[in-house]
Amino acid sequence: MTVEYTPENVCSRKMIVSVEDGKISDLQIIGGCDGNLKGITNLVVGMDAKEAVSKMRGIQCGRRGTSCPDQLAIAIEQALAEQAAGE
Repeated sequence: MTVEYTPENVCSRKMIVSVEDGKISDLQIIGGCDGNLKGITNLVVGMDAKEAVSKMRGIQCGRRGTSCPDQLAIAIEQALAEQAAGE
């Protein structure tokens, strides 16, 4: 299942995440801190989606109340929900 997510209150503008069989199979993040987001992408592709969510959900960037990892966790949760709904 692939979802396109528009993050809120962060520098990145779009996240495209694919989840197959409970694992993150592909991730593209447009905008934001290029090096950090490339690093996050390399770390999470191939990871269990629920584990990735548990590690990133709630991380904050300054006073924004969220962060790119937190927003990515939301995108992954959406992909998991859509995958479950389609089964």
